[in-house]
Amino acid sequence: MASCPVPSVSSVVAGARQVYRESFGASEPVVAVCAPGRVNLIGEHTDYNQGFVLPMALPLVTVMVGSPTPDRSVSIVTVAEGADEPRRVDFVLPNDSATPIAPGMPKWANYVKGVLQHYRAGPLPGFQAVLASSVPLGGGLSSSASLEVAVYTFLQQLCPDDGDAVSKALACQKAEHTHAGMPCGIMDQFISVLGKDGHALLIDCRSLEATLVPLTDQGLVILITNSNVRHSLTGSEYPSRRRQCEEAAATLGKSSLREATLEDLEGAQGQLDKETYRRARHVIEEIGRTERAAAALREGRYHEFGELMVDSHNSLRDHYEVSCPELDELVAAATEVEGVYGSRMTGGGFGGCTVTLLEAAAVDRAVQHIKERYSGTPTFYITIPSDGARALSL
Repeated sequence: MASCPVPSVSSVVAGARQVYRESFGASEPVVAVCAPGRVNLIGEHTDYNQGFVLPMALPLVTVMVGSPTPDRSVSIVTVAEGADEPRRVDFVLPNDSATPIAPGMPKWANYVKGVLQHYRAGPLPGFQAVLASSVPLGGGLSSSASLEVAVYTFLQQLCPDDGDAVSKALACQKAEHTHAGMPCGIMDQFISVLGKDGHALLIDCRSLEATLVPLTDQGLVILITNSNVRHSLTGSEYPSRRRQCEEAAATLGKSSLREATLEDLEGAQGQLDKETYRRARHVIEEIGRTERAAAALREGRYHEFGELMVDSHNSLRDHYEVSCPELDELVAAATEVEGVYGSRMTGGGFGGCTVTLLEAAAVDRAVQHIKERYSGTPTFYITIPSDGARALSL
């Protein structure tokens, strides 16, 4: 098949071990863990509105290998492609758990520091470690949550917590809020912790309940296409949309847009500016689409699922305004191919990836057609739903 092979977890671990030996005096790490990235099949920008999402964990992972140290010193090296410099950080853990671990530069290390800050057991020992990843940075496949959950899983091997999976995901989400400055919802961390081989996960972001949705049909493929564009943003787009959703919910007298109906929104249209109205409309409709899509997938109604994916993309483009010409081009090209059920942008938007549901027999012609039609240089991943974070044997 004409696609980028997904590196095996063992090959990512082997690379990390080699760098560990080079960085830390030829010694061998004693702990290895991995945590997956994710692709969201449908349910975009609904998680921070207490709605439904339908992601699956990917075979693309962040790996962390390392060993505890006898003191409280921490040394971490990253070999993740695209991480900012410097690629090594050294610091000392505070003696008092109440003392904050301040974020700073490089940015990649803030995700690590945030998890250290919010880890749910202690006292933590010092450690030396190497991070490696096959999750593309900035591709909308949640490299940040994959990193956070890998770090948390690594710390669990050094200083076990109570093992509660949902609390682990919430701690990693909090790390991103406080140390990376991103007010993300819970989806990315949740699926990285709780993903299951052969299944997508319908997550209720209000109750934090999750329902497994089997995705094992051998005639079905999930194709991820990376546009390989990342539009430079001011950084305000995500927080501003979250704020607009909160304002719309407050105007409707609801605690979140999960509680609202389209009738509620129409009734309050005169009290909302046009942009906020469009944002709320996307969220309310997308929550309903996601519930219907999960039922369609479970029952093998792939044409219906595909139509809902396209509806989702159009709404993200027109109402939420987080798509871009490159993503629109990729979706349009994919949906022209016979055997493709549906396609949409996935992730936060403004670049990154699309996700396409198609017949296995259509993969090669879809890849070829997208290459011919797309003005950029795409990267393709044929993926399967994979397990969540786990410790690995060395």
